[in-house]
Amino acid sequence: MRLTKARIAPLSDAEMGEEHREALKDFGPNILNIFRTLVRAPKALTRFNAWGGYVLSRRNDLPEREREIVILRAGFLCKSGYEFTQHTRIGLQSGLTADEIERIKRGADAGWSPADAALIRASDELHHDQFITDDTWRALAAHFTEKQCMDVVFTTGQYTQVSMILNTFGVQLDAGQTLDPELKGF
Repeated sequence: MRLTKARIAPLSDAEMGEEHREALKDFGPNILNIFRTLVRAPKALTRFNAWGGYVLSRRNDLPEREREIVILRAGFLCKSGYEFTQHTRIGLQSGLTADEIERIKRGADAGWSPADAALIRASDELHHDQFITDDTWRALAAHFTEKQCMDVVFTTGQYTQVSMILNTFGVQLDAGQTLDPELKGF
């Protein structure tokens, strides 16, 4: 975690007005710190959720497991403890193993299948240069449809933005979560 306390505190139930409650109406009773923080700008949260909803939905053609590889790699590269923590749980529910999540941190050469390595390389290139090279694009295209390749870019971009928000606003882990030791002190 880059910050040990929030720069922008999560909104408490007592602070919420009608506009905040409307923006959070679909989140149920256990609202995560990210959404309690973002609801301080309720109109932005509403738009943010529309795009984020696409990336996390079945409209994103990447299978859940592959999508989580991309999200976890983006979160790790951005040193976003909150993001990596949340999506470790989601990744495990989506078919990733604990060993695979550990290897996501090591990169594309950590014993992956060619398809998984292409996802990680694409995420790395987008993070470092905001561009996927021809070689990596060909590797992606050998395993994924054109729409899935587009969704790799959309997903990496979304979770880079999310990581920037979490890191800068200082969103802290939710109760009961444990930070990956490699993301302490960033």
